[in-house]
Amino acid sequence: MTGTPATPVNRLRPRRSCLAVPGSNPRFLEKAQGLPADQVFLDLEDACAPIAKEGARHKIVDALNNGDWTGKTRVVRVNDWTTHWTYRDVITVVEGAGQNLDCIMLPKVQDAQQIVALDLLLTQIEKTMGFEVGRIGIEAQIENAKGLVNVDAIAAASPRMETIVFGPADFMASINMKSLVVGEQPPGYGADAYHYILMRILMAARAHDLQAIDGPYLQIRNADGYREVAGRAAALGFDGKWVLHPDQVALANEIFSPSQDDYDHAELILDAYAYYTSEAGGAKGSAMLGDEMIDEASRKMALVIAGKGRAAGMSRTSKFEIPEA
Repeated sequence: MTGTPATPVNRLRPRRSCLAVPGSNPRFLEKAQGLPADQVFLDLEDACAPIAKEGARHKIVDALNNGDWTGKTRVVRVNDWTTHWTYRDVITVVEGAGQNLDCIMLPKVQDAQQIVALDLLLTQIEKTMGFEVGRIGIEAQIENAKGLVNVDAIAAASPRMETIVFGPADFMASINMKSLVVGEQPPGYGADAYHYILMRILMAARAHDLQAIDGPYLQIRNADGYREVAGRAAALGFDGKWVLHPDQVALANEIFSPSQDDYDHAELILDAYAYYTSEAGGAKGSAMLGDEMIDEASRKMALVIAGKGRAAGMSRTSKFEIPEA
């Protein structure tokens, strides 16, 4: 019963900054609408006390239906399948505001069947409500060792899948990592303790054309620390990172966007390669752009950087000049 949407859905939306918003706090729900985050996820899980979860569902429905979320990917994080809240989270939110919702985020995913179950529930709600079947996406949060071991199957579990998200705090606890600072390197380990985890998530995401998102950095006043941790994920190729405070939004947008020089250079490579491989340019398989040789591999790398720059709304400051004969 998995659904394929009647019209194509952009599963690769901009997600440089993914803002967490407690679903039980009307003031935060309102304020989030005016912040320049690419994505906002309204949280029913860790940010809501157990006694506040039922009321938060209705606050989220109201915010999605009546708020102005222009330019933002709208996501709700429900509780995980090991709790008794999950099914009612999904039913209340999707029946109430499904037409104003882009994705459901499922935390603590441990195996593919948990994604299949969510897909099935979403499909039943969409059919019941007369919504377009398959339009609402799924974001899977990997927060423990079992989830990481099964991440390939999780990534392939549904056509609704859009992102794989690293949840560092719960993951650190699940493997008994010797640190109390989320995202920071544990004392006594000389290398990067997160490299394998991040690369494992990234490989699963890219193998299935999904986005890879890094989780939160809890020291919200430590801009240098956020920049270092986010820069590590961005350097590997992650598409974005969670932000817990408005001050982190601009940092994430900057870090997960290419520099102006890199963006300009990528666009020049694409223009030059298109010219040199054309009949007018000599139908060459490789050519020189200044002191740099470019070829098909260069084009593929440039497409990534140019795509990120375009998604970020960047403008070129240079253009390719056809060389004189």
